[in-house]
Amino acid sequence: MTTTTLSRPDPAPAAGTGPKRVLHFIDGAHTAGTGERTFENRSPADGALISTVHEASRADVDAAVKAARAALKGPWGRMTMEERAAILHKVADGITRRFDEFLAAECLDTGKPRSLASHIDIPRGAANFKIFADLVKNVATECFEMATPDGKGAINYAKRVPKGVIGVISPWNLPLLLMTWKVGPALACGNTVVVKPSEETPTTTALLGEVMNEAGVPPGVYNVVHGFGPNSAGEFLTTHPDVDGITFTGETRTGEAIMKAAATGVRAVSFELGGKNPALVFADCDLDKAIEGTMRSVFANCGQVCLGTERVYVERPVFDEFVRRLKAGAEGLRLGRPEDPETSLGPLISQEHRSKVLSYYARAALDGATVVTGGGIPAMPADLQDGAWVQPTIWTGLSDDSAVVREEIFGPCCHVRPFDTEEEAVALANDTPYGLAAAVWTENLARAHRVAGQLEAGIVWVNSWFLRDLRTPFGGAKQSGIGREGGVHGLEFYTELKNVCIKL
Repeated sequence: MTTTTLSRPDPAPAAGTGPKRVLHFIDGAHTAGTGERTFENRSPADGALISTVHEASRADVDAAVKAARAALKGPWGRMTMEERAAILHKVADGITRRFDEFLAAECLDTGKPRSLASHIDIPRGAANFKIFADLVKNVATECFEMATPDGKGAINYAKRVPKGVIGVISPWNLPLLLMTWKVGPALACGNTVVVKPSEETPTTTALLGEVMNEAGVPPGVYNVVHGFGPNSAGEFLTTHPDVDGITFTGETRTGEAIMKAAATGVRAVSFELGGKNPALVFADCDLDKAIEGTMRSVFANCGQVCLGTERVYVERPVFDEFVRRLKAGAEGLRLGRPEDPETSLGPLISQEHRSKVLSYYARAALDGATVVTGGGIPAMPADLQDGAWVQPTIWTGLSDDSAVVREEIFGPCCHVRPFDTEEEAVALANDTPYGLAAAVWTENLARAHRVAGQLEAGIVWVNSWFLRDLRTPFGGAKQSGIGREGGVHGLEFYTELKNVCIKL
């Protein structure tokens, strides 16, 4: 089979031309780099080869970091805040103008339904640039007048300055959205970036380089290197001495490894890590809303959402009805190709991840779970049998110390357990090393405030899920992360505060 060389990634190979190549984007140009190794990017829906991806060598990562450093000291660093903001608006407009191209690439890489990606991933991917471009222009610092011994006084004022070269390591579940959620504020604050997207979803991150050029972003401001973690692009980036900060979204164990690497040179880190998020369903809730919201929080994006719900605690008077209705909802989900408008659930990201999820399905059975629905591999049409499909699954009956209840699975599944008192529900929800998100379903206003205040989580939804003003702080407690993203809180990581003292 021949390989067609492209100056940029092409998410839709033409019949008979062979797989396309996804290249690095360094110093304003797509390049194969110096590395000789490539890896395959396959469709999670049917296993078909989408593209071959060039794996970055240490020299490639070094070239990207050097380009970022030069741009930081060059034209990007000399621009005014208003000039940078105007360019970032053009980047957002460029994504929107090429919406269909980004949508096709994202759906091919992830297998998620177009109905989901078209309403969330691509619009938010574009919006992240405008949000932070506008926000950074209106963030105040501080100014203090002080007395001095000579009576003439002094003025102290704070300036926000860029942190420098930022290493961005982004995940595969919401590739464009979560990557731009980091790149947007980083660039708005005047930093430059080197991005390593997940090896599972490289295409839109590489494609964005073309939009950056069209928008007038100077070469070296936005760089992309592809590869894996250990002994590959991830390790080369996180251990590079000229990277000033590292932002990462992904599993907690990987975050621990990155944190160790960042300790050399005392580099700053911003982490959004794993979760085992609870939902508390009280008997006084609007059950229709609770079922609809829990369906979304458990099964959206095939359960591959860091904020998703894997532990559901239901007050005993409504437990049986809740389980019955959640089962009916799960069994009504339609699995299929991303482009099918009837598809409501896509595949998992890869065969490797499916093996992990299925191992928990098997563990639940061994631990004596009652399988309410699912628990295995669905029967799919012949053209989809090589995809990473699993059944949406609901269990009851597991002990609180079961691995299925304690460990993050990241699949379309949940365990439902009854509770009798509010105090018990809060204790169960907090019995986890994680603390990313939680949902509370109740019509009792006092209870909503009381329980939300007691839950050990970075974000608590009441009678909703995945609803958040983007100006608010987002991040996890305990082993779910370090730092906050969103609004002015996200700017804290991407800037340093410099105090200037003027003697009068």
